[in-house]
Amino acid sequence: MKNIEEINKASVKKITAKKKIPEFFAGDTLKVGVRIVEGKRERIQYFEGVCIAKKNRDINSSFTVRKISFGEGVERTFAMYSPIIGSIKVIRSGKVKKAKLYYLRSRKGKSARISEKIKKSIGVDISQQISENIETEIFNETKKVETESKIEQKKDISKEKKSKTPKEELKTEKK
Repeated sequence: MKNIEEINKASVKKITAKKKIPEFFAGDTLKVGVRIVEGKRERIQYFEGVCIAKKNRDINSSFTVRKISFGEGVERTFAMYSPIIGSIKVIRSGKVKKAKLYYLRSRKGKSARISEKIKKSIGVDISQQISENIETEIFNETKKVETESKIEQKKDISKEKKSKTPKEELKTEKK
């Protein structure tokens, strides 16, 4: 007999197969597409704000998004795997040290801002640097080869000149 945890994990896998949920953390600015049913029609309304809390509890996972609307703070808690959520998009990643940002409730204006975390794609940066290094090495090697060949040509010319003095050249020309 299956226990509740196994059933929850199976249902989470089933939901994530259908719907793509990005990886996000507290401090990230999210754009959540919420399905709203008005009579017979259904539409998606976007709720954009800062994620101030995230709870990871299998099927019961949830996250709270806070935004300022007309000077008033509005928070909304969403169930992660709810059919109400149409899409989740990470607008920017925030650089924070806490998992729960409830202190933002009491702050306004500039003090409520969160600095942006700059993501570095290590694989892309390294490969670009390696390719640039290889190109510069190849360029330097070709320069060395060219300069060496020019030096050798100059040496050859200088040897010819050294081997025959101008008087000797005149003698060979007369013959």
